[in-house]
Amino acid sequence: MKKGVREIAKEAGVSLGTVDRALHGRSDVSEKTRQRVLEIAQRLGYQPNLTARALASARSPVRIGVCIPLQIRHFYDQVRDGILEEARRYAHLGIEVVYEPVPALGEGEAAALKRMFKDRVKAIILTPGHPARLTPLIDEAEKQRDIRVVCVASDDSSSARSTAISVEPRLNGTLAAELMAKMTTPRARVAVVTGMLATEDHAGKVMGFAAEFQRACPEGQMVAVIEDHQSEREPYRKCVQLLKRQTGLAGIYVSTANCLPVCRALADCGAEGRVKVIATDIFPEAVPWFERGVIAASIYQHPYVQGQTAVRLLVDHFQQRAPLPATQYLNPSVVLKANLRLFREISVP
Repeated sequence: MKKGVREIAKEAGVSLGTVDRALHGRSDVSEKTRQRVLEIAQRLGYQPNLTARALASARSPVRIGVCIPLQIRHFYDQVRDGILEEARRYAHLGIEVVYEPVPALGEGEAAALKRMFKDRVKAIILTPGHPARLTPLIDEAEKQRDIRVVCVASDDSSSARSTAISVEPRLNGTLAAELMAKMTTPRARVAVVTGMLATEDHAGKVMGFAAEFQRACPEGQMVAVIEDHQSEREPYRKCVQLLKRQTGLAGIYVSTANCLPVCRALADCGAEGRVKVIATDIFPEAVPWFERGVIAASIYQHPYVQGQTAVRLLVDHFQQRAPLPATQYLNPSVVLKANLRLFREISVP
């Protein structure tokens, strides 16, 4: 009996999207992988899926709505690039993107989703800032409109969304706390700067950090949790106030990509180098702060890959009827000054 793409992917140990790109001679597949896929396809007697081929030739549109924030750009620009560049690779299958960004996390999300409903999208890639407000709309999309909803960089786990893609938030916070405990003294006083605790990703990171820091540094103390609401000015002002109150502060964990205002506050208050910063993600503007020793480490969440993965899962779902996993957690990376330039955001000009 002749086998199909799913069997080829399983034997080759690659994704369905990789098999598709290899069989159709497209880029982003190494020559070694391409040859292996072609050899397995020939041995299994693979014949192309005529339905998928018809979709490719007719370019029947599969519209994917994208609703992610414009700020903080250091992070969400990378998520967006992963989504749009991967969607372009599947344009021959009729994949189209309906881009409905919102100004910042939690701003205008409901209105954006309603606009995408009118655009008759078949899927939505979304970063939920206020899950409680979005749950009814996500449930409507999935249950009434047959729209697959994929959450990236955060989750709305109480909704009927199809899947969520991120670095597991508690793990991110746990890693940061373990690093902080190793970099500070046994009785260190530390603080957390986060976005909005209403957001699942932010709340999970804070909980993970608090639990692990208490375990790893039992004589230490977490003295403050600051919500910066993705603002540039708010974290600077609040950190200056914190440093005045807590003169012996040893460390700050910034659980979002909004670390630059925190670094500037430390420099302006004369705390540069004395207060260790564990940041989240990397971008060119952060490099001088690594080099000056203000940022001691960062937990990298692979934002480009998060966006890329969202599109690949949806393509496999619509093209091959592959089930969407309940969650897709990526493995975080610990970034230090020594390996900083190995990562995409820094190495790509």
